[in-house]
Amino acid sequence: MKRKKDDRIGTEVDITIDSIGTEGVSVGRLDGIVYFVRGALPGEQVRAKIVRSHRRHLEAEAVQIQVASSERTQPVCPEFGVCGGCKWQHLEYFAQTTWKRQHVVDAFERIANMKNIDVREIVTADKVYGYRNKMEFSFGASKWLTSAEIESGETFETDFALGLHVPGRFDKVRDVERCYLQSDLANTLLKFVRDLTESNPLPAYHPRSHDGFLRNLVLRSSMLNNNVMAMLITTSVLDDVQQSFVDAWMKCNSLLPEGSTVIHAVSDSWSPVAVGEIMQQIGPGFLREKTHDVEFNISPFSFFQTNTLQLPKLVSLALAAAEIDDADCVWDLYCGTGTLSLPAAGMAKHVVGVELSASSIDDAESNAQLNSINNVEFHALDLHSKKAISYLTSLPKPDVVIIDPPRSGMHPQVVEHLLELGPSRISYVSCNPATQARDCQLLSEKYEVVFVTPVDMFPQTHHVEAVAMLRLKPIA
Repeated sequence: MKRKKDDRIGTEVDITIDSIGTEGVSVGRLDGIVYFVRGALPGEQVRAKIVRSHRRHLEAEAVQIQVASSERTQPVCPEFGVCGGCKWQHLEYFAQTTWKRQHVVDAFERIANMKNIDVREIVTADKVYGYRNKMEFSFGASKWLTSAEIESGETFETDFALGLHVPGRFDKVRDVERCYLQSDLANTLLKFVRDLTESNPLPAYHPRSHDGFLRNLVLRSSMLNNNVMAMLITTSVLDDVQQSFVDAWMKCNSLLPEGSTVIHAVSDSWSPVAVGEIMQQIGPGFLREKTHDVEFNISPFSFFQTNTLQLPKLVSLALAAAEIDDADCVWDLYCGTGTLSLPAAGMAKHVVGVELSASSIDDAESNAQLNSINNVEFHALDLHSKKAISYLTSLPKPDVVIIDPPRSGMHPQVVEHLLELGPSRISYVSCNPATQARDCQLLSEKYEVVFVTPVDMFPQTHHVEAVAMLRLKPIA
């Protein structure tokens, strides 16, 4: 049965904004109805246009700021509010971090029902633009236009774009000429590819029809030696025209610092994930970073924290929360390339790292060899699989566990296994306060949350990391 259109769609209301929700959108209430208002800030009075209705709330867009917040600032990016990247460029940075800490407090109070948790002051970022060491851009066969562009009467080409996905639309890409979250050199590469597509036009991959050639541009960089890894991902090369484009792409190596890498990779998968089989490569094929006296080789498609400047702060907090002793056996679950495992190995008797991605485990083992770290072992294991618990049971029993799961948090069976093992301390690193609070509530059967420290790894966005220290409760 077709849902009847809500008559309120398209109407405008005057509303006062109270707060910002965890997804970065401001919240106001009018006549007992909750409004999520994009483009508004707490304390502002705005006129908002209702764009979508839900059972428990309405979505709206601010069309006029009647009384502006003193914390409102001018966004630096002309694409702010359109592309799927930043949501808070219009909010002064100190206010951004204040709300991020509040979101952590709210998660533990409302989800975990923990009212007196010691949520410490947020660890702020020293650099609020140009901090990302990795950006993934998409080629799109369906360019997103703003309402203003559509209503302007101008003619726009809509069958090609290079930029970022519009929120909520996997098939729509907003054309972006520059991203202020990445380095100037990365933006130079973005322009190089844009110019290349204009002089050598080829179709972008379409995620619905699954045809087209150009898929992704992935730009990674190292702060240790200022090297760059630039990757073009396409479908399989089928003719000389496509091969000529790839050959022209590989020449961007001349723009890069010595020791950089240029890659052409191929993916014919329907999956939107920006990975592929490497077909051509110039350079070493890895980047190198360093934190806590440990050097890391980062391969093309392995995960590494995207804010290198903030990484040492996050690692220090995670290790401090673990309170590792030189007699301890430490587990690092969801260990990635060993960002926490390897520094922990310098403090512990033995470290065990577990991670789903086999390529990340390969990197972790390689990094252990690179740093001559011998008291660590790594295992490729899906912690959410049926065999995970029996496999974990075969590993040395931990005294301390470090956890850094994906946004979805821990699988219930992992929580249950930790409760059975009863390590004396758990250091829980999270990129999602909601699932972290949920998991801490489940662990509260045996553990107390000593403190939680928010860390701002992603300025100009609503995302926040948090490190929680959990300690085993005394036996009654």
